[in-house]
Amino acid sequence: MKKFSGLMTIFLFSSMRAQAAVWSSLGSVMSAEVLPNGVELKVKTALVRVQELQPGIIRVRVHKGKSWPRDLSWAIVKQYKSSTQNVQVIDLGDRFEMQTSEGIIHIEKDHLKIHFMDLNKNLILSDAKSMSFKGGQFKVSKSMPVDEHYYGLGDKAGSFDHRGQSYQNWNSDAFAWQESSDPLYKTIPFYIGLRKSQAYGVFLDNTWRSFFDFGKTTKDTVVFGADGGELNYYFIYGPHPKAVVQKYAELVGKMPLPPIWALGYQQSRWSYMNEAKVREIASNLRHYEVPADVIYLDIDYQKGNAPFTIDEQKFPQFNNMVSDLKQMGIKTVLITDLHIKKQEGYAPYDQGIANDFFLKKADGTQYVGEVWPGPSVFPDFTLSGVRTWWGSLYQDFVSRGVAGFWNDMNEPAIFNVPSKTMPDDVVHRMDDGTSQNHLAIHNVYGMLNAKATYDGLVKLSPEERPFVLTRAAYAGAQRYAATWTGDNTSSWNHLRLMSRTLVNLGLSGFTMAGADIGGFVGSPTPELLTRWIQVGAFTPMFRNHTTQYTADQEPWVHGDEHLKIRRKYIELRYRLMPYIYSMLEESSRTGVPLMRPVLLEFPDQEKFYSEPLHGLVQQYMFGSDFLVIPKVVEMLDPEMVSIPEGTWYNFWSGEKVAGGKDILLNSNLETLPLFIREGAIIPMQPLVQSTAQLPNGPLELLVYPGPQCERSIYFDDGVSLDYKKGVSARLNVQCSDDLSSTYLKINPLVGSYQPWWKKIKVVLYGVLSSPTEVKLKINSEVNVLTNALYDSRAKSLTVEIDRTTSVVELRVSK
Repeated sequence: MKKFSGLMTIFLFSSMRAQAAVWSSLGSVMSAEVLPNGVELKVKTALVRVQELQPGIIRVRVHKGKSWPRDLSWAIVKQYKSSTQNVQVIDLGDRFEMQTSEGIIHIEKDHLKIHFMDLNKNLILSDAKSMSFKGGQFKVSKSMPVDEHYYGLGDKAGSFDHRGQSYQNWNSDAFAWQESSDPLYKTIPFYIGLRKSQAYGVFLDNTWRSFFDFGKTTKDTVVFGADGGELNYYFIYGPHPKAVVQKYAELVGKMPLPPIWALGYQQSRWSYMNEAKVREIASNLRHYEVPADVIYLDIDYQKGNAPFTIDEQKFPQFNNMVSDLKQMGIKTVLITDLHIKKQEGYAPYDQGIANDFFLKKADGTQYVGEVWPGPSVFPDFTLSGVRTWWGSLYQDFVSRGVAGFWNDMNEPAIFNVPSKTMPDDVVHRMDDGTSQNHLAIHNVYGMLNAKATYDGLVKLSPEERPFVLTRAAYAGAQRYAATWTGDNTSSWNHLRLMSRTLVNLGLSGFTMAGADIGGFVGSPTPELLTRWIQVGAFTPMFRNHTTQYTADQEPWVHGDEHLKIRRKYIELRYRLMPYIYSMLEESSRTGVPLMRPVLLEFPDQEKFYSEPLHGLVQQYMFGSDFLVIPKVVEMLDPEMVSIPEGTWYNFWSGEKVAGGKDILLNSNLETLPLFIREGAIIPMQPLVQSTAQLPNGPLELLVYPGPQCERSIYFDDGVSLDYKKGVSARLNVQCSDDLSSTYLKINPLVGSYQPWWKKIKVVLYGVLSSPTEVKLKINSEVNVLTNALYDSRAKSLTVEIDRTTSVVELRVSK
């Protein structure tokens, strides 16, 4: 009998465990309370709120308990944590109908399903099943139309369109990652759904390990969820994908306007081992006339790899070196990893120990992990006091003239352990006296490291724009840092993966993002490096970086032929700085990225929703006007590419190209195919060797007449925060075109900042024959110009105009 009883106990225990492991839904709605901005529902074991926080942004929050806990988010900006929206909630018997500013939401009472519709009750996103829980885990299941496509999630390899794929979010050190590698360095649990030109967004604000399955497990269902934490997601109305991106940026914050030097060419490797080598690189940049703004120092400038130290044997005149580089127009950026060497007598360690600033294990003992300096301890960045202390550690470097800082290894990465990171039970303390384990904080730890660095630099240099580069991130980290795609490889495959990854990062909030040009792991062939530099010139952050023991990959290393081509594209980057800087200023206001997929500008053209129709071609938009078509394969064959509908201009020849069809491109090594859409006005400047150098010559406007032909060009000093005080300027230009003439209007410069240019050089394209007359009107005075230059090959007309405080009108008669 005892034996039977024991077996019965084991059986019952096993049955209970099996039942506990079963996914269970929330159940039906028991009661409801109408709120000013939504509705609160009670089910058997949980509370549910559906609220409109701001126009077009709906929050769905679920808590398994009887009262709401503290509302904590590391991602959401403060103004979005409260709401003044007024919505109407109607009880229709079997469901509630919630009428919001931009759509209608149906909430089924039975099994609690939520359906998002537009104002005409067209279904946009619908629960396939009720939200489900298993212990601390949860998942949300959405119906998946057969023709819907999915983008975003930030740092994800593989295909641009995520349909048919599944992903995890767990910030990971992913050395030499490839297409199938997942997870990677960042957690940005936000995606955009797009179907028949109509878009919406979903953001899961949960820092635990999470997942997104876009029909891989069940072909007609999108499922997302997390291993713990609160079920808390936001639905974002479009309908234009650009509107979704803008609203998401309002929710989680936008990139601050970066220093203009961060947009220049940046040279790096692991490592330029000593002062002599750094000076040699700087000297060669200027000797070979390669425009550049930044040199990075990787971990070997430090003494014993300890952050915030300098190896004075390798860098005996560190201050003089930084000053001399600055005189050459080159900024110095230093790596500062977050691990603190466990060594008494080392100031950051001693300070942290004295103030109890480091992470501990569950048993209360210090957590120690092996990283570059050897045994190391780690700041408890969830505490604001620790973040303030970390920011203060930069004081010495800032006083030495260092311009920016690079937070690496902040997933956090740990050596010699299978997980490559901290144990799950490491304790993170909160300012309110509570604590959370590492499972809850892991994905936000790198973001808090970047925030601590950024905030510290703001205090140390309150008149200058900070520059911070971070490898790990959570949603909203763009408020503090730029990022890059981590340890890629010197392969054609990674050149191809770069554009896919960067456009998804851009859609996910990270405008200031780049990849290691030339590849980090391995040595590129001469042609691969040349192709990579060409494309890199048309990415937001343009840094050439490689690892130790690889071949040099500075622009001059493969001889004059390759140097000439590489220099041409770096120079073009600098000549386009007024365009790039204006687009970045727009990004800082709107959240719309500089590097963007074609669908963001042309959502009605469905051929650009998924991978390109023809092999491996990687079209993308650089700003609103450049279509970039990089060569990303080693083969020499011509490539068939798709051009969006409308009229386009070949940037190199000025030739008009009819869009909406496929064209065959023979792109030689010297040429990166670039097309400008009609209606564009592209500002350019004379060539400089760094952004610290004042351009000498006119502001150049390349005008490509067509519909919606206008441009706002933004100017400020590029480095200070004076623009926040109104010290900036804008030049607004419009054009129109009809059968008889082309008209250009240049409005007076508006603002207190005085830019460098004294003249404006207008290059008007699409002029099919020498014009019959060119008239220039300033105020009421009209002059017929006889010195306008017509180029019959480029079909262009060039006119130079003195800068004026009046409206300038140019009319070219055909």
